[in-house]
Amino acid sequence: MSKFKDYEFYEEANSNYKLLPFNFNELDKKQYILTNLVGQYIIINKNQLSKFVNKELSLSDKLYNDLKSKHFLYDAKSDVAIDLLTLKTRTKYRKLADFTGLHIFVISLRCEHSCPYCQVSRRSADTQAFDMSKETAYKSLELVFKSPSKTIKIEFQGGEPLLNFARIQDVVLKAEEMNIEHNRTIQYVIATNLALINDDILEFCKKYDILISTSLDGPLDLHNKNRPRPGNNSHQLALAGINKTRSILGFDKVGALMTTTKNSLGRVYEIIDEYLSLDFDSIFLRPLSPYGFAIKTRSYDKYKSDEWLEFYKKGLDYIIEINKSGHFFCEQFSATILTKILTPFDTGYVDLMSPSGIGIGAIVYNYDGNVFASDESRMLAEMKDMSFCLGNVHEDSYNDILLSPKLLDAIDESFTRSVPMCSECAFEPYCGSDPVFHHATQKDYVGHKPSSEFCNKNMEIFKHLITLMESDPETKNIFLSWINN
Repeated sequence: MSKFKDYEFYEEANSNYKLLPFNFNELDKKQYILTNLVGQYIIINKNQLSKFVNKELSLSDKLYNDLKSKHFLYDAKSDVAIDLLTLKTRTKYRKLADFTGLHIFVISLRCEHSCPYCQVSRRSADTQAFDMSKETAYKSLELVFKSPSKTIKIEFQGGEPLLNFARIQDVVLKAEEMNIEHNRTIQYVIATNLALINDDILEFCKKYDILISTSLDGPLDLHNKNRPRPGNNSHQLALAGINKTRSILGFDKVGALMTTTKNSLGRVYEIIDEYLSLDFDSIFLRPLSPYGFAIKTRSYDKYKSDEWLEFYKKGLDYIIEINKSGHFFCEQFSATILTKILTPFDTGYVDLMSPSGIGIGAIVYNYDGNVFASDESRMLAEMKDMSFCLGNVHEDSYNDILLSPKLLDAIDESFTRSVPMCSECAFEPYCGSDPVFHHATQKDYVGHKPSSEFCNKNMEIFKHLITLMESDPETKNIFLSWINN
């Protein structure tokens, strides 16, 4: 039988430096990107990569010092390197201590819009059986305050939550009362199409500092086509609501989100110009998701991820030129990723968290008391898939819900540091796992990475953003302004 050789045999052949953990991928045909545990990156060619891993770099080599300063290697003169890397890793994962900061209340499934891409299987506006009751709302609040997070965001969604505004008032007033004892920092957000907004609603929002989030898909004809309602006036009502909200709550108290449909693909400049004309300082170029009416109406299948990527890149180029002309304007999804690339901090954006942000980053209390691991989980349930239903506020305790195998198994199986291909990918520090998306599209928490739209889309964006920064210092400064803002 063979036996292991003596310890000396395995000692480093070159004692000048030792390698710290890193992954690498091809960035293009000539260059490789290397990333370490906390996402610091460096771009080198194949010959430099070979010299680095074979420990052939000299102390006088500039690349040696670059790799050393970014924690890809250490030597006898950098004995604090591992401690610094440990500190940055701890910083990267500090969001986990703020366990479940976002709590989403589905106040009603009713909606007077009939958007074909809707991710929620909405109900007609006169079907009150799909409203959250006061009892369910209060039971949900009991779970909210069991969260250890010192900062809590309560977001009211639907359907159209303003169709059950009385329940929003009940939740806010009860939360304020309970918070006298719990002493948390609470922020409230209403996600609404603004068609039903009025002075009374806004005065209540002003009193309790409630933010408004709305939908704006672009100019009048595009928005009305994407978001139909009786009267074909959703765009007019949205703009009137934005102006009314700003006049009463303040200019920065209302934000807008767009969704990219097939009709949007050739109109990215017009969509961005619409946001600029309304003096918004950012936009989220958001693709469709494979849930709810978006599946039933086949809206999700009407374009491929490559088409959306072309839309996104074209829009991003336009936004960069807007910034170069002296006007600050941010693309929010890019800013979220750039924060992960350029800083040791995590934004808490659920789709790009590892461990997965479901349950950890956000949790959803449905109108009927069912509790879901994420907003997408709730949307999946509307398609009769209860894989991520963690329990019910009337039947289960906080521990039963947050320690549900449905949640823990999904998080455990999809942790990117231990997932095949993800664990070896240079872009792992910037990415997430999203087990709900992979379950919805591939019936598996992990998913088959080579055919995963989630992976392909994100990797292409990571490469694109890094290439833009490396090829143009002015663009990098613009990106830095987005994350610093």
